[in-house]
Amino acid sequence: MGLLQLLADERRAGRARIEATVTAICARDRRRDRGIDLADMTWVDDPVALAASDEIDVFVELMGGASGAAKTAVETALEAGKPVVTANKALIAAHGLSLARLAEERGTALKFEAAIAGGVPIVRGLRDGLALCHTERLSGILNGTCNFILDKMTAEGAAFDEVLKEAQEAGYAEADPSFDIDGIDAAHKLHILAMIAFDAALPDDAVTAQGITGVGLGDLAMATRLDRVMKLVAEARQQGDGLALRVTPALVPYDHAFAQAHGPGNAVSVTASPLGDLLFAGPGAGGGATAAAVAADLCTLARGDGGPVFASPAMRLREVTIADAGDIQDIYALRLPLAADHGALDDLVTDIEAAGVGIDRLDLPPSLGTAGDIDAIAVTTSVKARDLRSVLDKLSAQSALRHAPGAYPMIDP
Repeated sequence: MGLLQLLADERRAGRARIEATVTAICARDRRRDRGIDLADMTWVDDPVALAASDEIDVFVELMGGASGAAKTAVETALEAGKPVVTANKALIAAHGLSLARLAEERGTALKFEAAIAGGVPIVRGLRDGLALCHTERLSGILNGTCNFILDKMTAEGAAFDEVLKEAQEAGYAEADPSFDIDGIDAAHKLHILAMIAFDAALPDDAVTAQGITGVGLGDLAMATRLDRVMKLVAEARQQGDGLALRVTPALVPYDHAFAQAHGPGNAVSVTASPLGDLLFAGPGAGGGATAAAVAADLCTLARGDGGPVFASPAMRLREVTIADAGDIQDIYALRLPLAADHGALDDLVTDIEAAGVGIDRLDLPPSLGTAGDIDAIAVTTSVKARDLRSVLDKLSAQSALRHAPGAYPMIDP
């Protein structure tokens, strides 16, 4: 069910105690079947003109994109004192602070629940439900395309390129999938959530992002051997006096909710005092999820609850130091792709530990010592990402390895 269908449902509208009339619509394709009769609707060709129209009370922006018509239309509506509801994560991540200032200067509202995690009310939960709590850590599974690809690769043993093509054919991935598979989409969402959760004004480059293009079947097999599953995890945490934000492929336990987030499913874990650990989970994408989130924002506006765009007014958001991603400490799983000489494993472990990276556990396949290539797994003690990278660079040149080792943080959200 889409937004227009939700708004047309009198029973639902009565329950929410709102009356909403769709005044006009602007879309690229008027002929597309949207599951509802739009013959009597007023169509407008220019979204900016629609945003400026005196005929509307609220402007709903579902175009997408951080610039162009979407940005201009939203700015136009806010400038005129009209509240805006948007599902545009790229716009909020890139210009959220300036748009928030504009909205607050004009005494109006900017709502974006649908921009992150679809039908999961994480924005409202962080902004209102945890208003007086101190957030220490936030992590989440925020991208359905990567969920689909990693799930398929794990279940079917299919290579990345093969599954990506299938995802594109099924509509889970765009023709140019880089926004999703390079971690950019998840980084945008994390950027927005962190501004709310940590009450902070963040620079554009606050999030360090690594996507899933380098994940191979051997890495997924390693996850299985460790009773874990590979997920693209977005994470923000206090790191010394700063805030560390990253998106990275990571290994999470089978029994954690993150491992149960499949396809469009999203999950966000928050550690905040005095509450402790909280989990938000549900459908993160799809027409129904987006429609429900947009409708919830419209209900909020109809009830007169504007409030600041983020947790605090934009002018009061604090400046924070962004911690170097290289200083983030984790336990890592290392996949050591041994060539035929399995006896070199002891030397590799010695080299790793001599470089200051402790090995807590070795997982050796039953075929160790027999002919052929194998993958050994080493689980480190807690180590900084920078120090581990230095060791991996040296190992990559070792003739005892078939190719560069794989390394992934083991995250227990």
